[in-house]
Amino acid sequence: MDQKRLYIGNLSYKTTSDGLREAFSQAGQVVSADVMMDRQTNRPRGFGFVEMGSDEDAKKAVDMWNGKELDERTLRVNVAQPRASRM
Repeated sequence: MDQKRLYIGNLSYKTTSDGLREAFSQAGQVVSADVMMDRQTNRPRGFGFVEMGSDEDAKKAVDMWNGKELDERTLRVNVAQPRASRM
């Protein structure tokens, strides 16, 4: 089974990883959900990643959440690009 990693942008600072998991589970199986935190301040950085269980669930999640509101912020949701290698 393929797993798709989604980039979730424009997150509210009050959105948690658990809240993200709960919201995206409406679209299908969530393998992981992480709100990225700032290392210095330990505050949310306003974006995160959700890994869905299949391509189908990932597409459904993008359709369901891109441009929709969560915690009073309009989300930007798309398939995450692979990380560029740091040299």
